Amino acid sequence: MVCLDTTFLIDVIKGRQKVESIEDKIISKGERITIAAPSLTELFRGLYLKKNLKHITQEEIENINEIISSFKILDLKKESAILTGKIEADLMNEGDIIDIEDIMIASICIKNSETLITRNERHFEKIQGLKIQAY
Repeated sequence: MVCLDTTFLIDVIKGRQKVESIEDKIISKGERITIAAPSLTELFRGLYLKKNLKHITQEEIENINEIISSFKILDLKKESAILTGKIEADLMNEGDIIDIEDIMIASICIKNSETLITRNERHFEKIQGLKIQAY
């Protein structure tokens, strides 16, 4: 099972990447593709920033919603939330800072036995127990 990071979703939306590319190269046939809910937070936060919103049409927003609706969304549940707090504290104790949404995404992946598909491998490799596949 694989979970798409926000970087992959943005690349799909901008036409730089196709979901089929990971289906062919990375995942096994019939394996499900998921998105962690915090990726949606990151995606739509970026979309609704003033600097970006003036360039986005309603059609593009509908296209984004269509893209994300084709995937199973993994929510932040109690176990993932607890793990998020532990990972964040561990990283802070080591002097590393990572966005809380990324820690949530990692925790959700760990708790759901998902491999995270990301372009941001160096960022996520600080999180122990997270399976990462760069694209």
